[in-house]
Amino acid sequence: MRQLLQCGRFSFRLEQRPLVMGILNVTPDSFSDGGRYGALEFAVSHAEQMVRDGVDLIDIGGESTRPGAPAVGLEEELRRVMPALYALQGLGSALSVDTCKPAVMREAIIAGADMINDINGFRAPGAIEAVQGSDCGLCVMHMQGTPQDMQAQPAYTDVVAEVIAFLRERITALTRAGIERERICVDPGLGFGKTVEQNYALLRATGRLREELGLPVLIGMSRKSMIGAVTGRPVEERLSGSIAGALAAFAHGAKIVRVHDVAETVDALKVWRAATIDQTPQ
Repeated sequence: MRQLLQCGRFSFRLEQRPLVMGILNVTPDSFSDGGRYGALEFAVSHAEQMVRDGVDLIDIGGESTRPGAPAVGLEEELRRVMPALYALQGLGSALSVDTCKPAVMREAIIAGADMINDINGFRAPGAIEAVQGSDCGLCVMHMQGTPQDMQAQPAYTDVVAEVIAFLRERITALTRAGIERERICVDPGLGFGKTVEQNYALLRATGRLREELGLPVLIGMSRKSMIGAVTGRPVEERLSGSIAGALAAFAHGAKIVRVHDVAETVDALKVWRAATIDQTPQ
């Protein structure tokens, strides 16, 4: 499995250490921190703190994808995302934009986005065309249904095999369009059209995804209901569970984790690596 991820201005050597992607929601209704960073000055301040805490990528999202969230129009998503993307250009961290709209992808790439993170797996008409002429990284995620209905009745015969088959098909579509594999990572989409049991089955199968697809795997389970289902904790009390999930993802072979709590995750990763990989703490 290759150990390089090319993301615009950044080339990440993944054999050195896993990456931490920090979540920056510039939305009023995200499930965990909706509204907290909607004002540009608060978004910039939070991003600056994430950089100080050791973040590798900052993922900017202008449309909530929590279960049941209403869709956001193109102009509104651009109004939320673009000022933050422009304001964060000089921070020294790779910048990702979390969107499934081709028009937002195009504008984000023009503005200097280093990655496009698409929960819809670049299936929208024009999505592949929007990214193929760039050098940005691409995160291809699996989702059954849409955010509006995905948790109604998730159904699979074999969730791991079906997610792998979907991701393989999307990778083929991207590479046939001339997109280099070095730009692509995959995300099984924990919480996006899966039951709690299916989420944990996919988490345990991270190594299988990596081996069968030959690409880096990103895991996003920070503060999600799959943690609450195990711990009984509400969303604001899921820090410990989120860190445990991140370390489990790394242990199973993930190369990137997407998290709300950057400082705590980075520190936990440093200790975990020192304890398990026989390296001198940095």
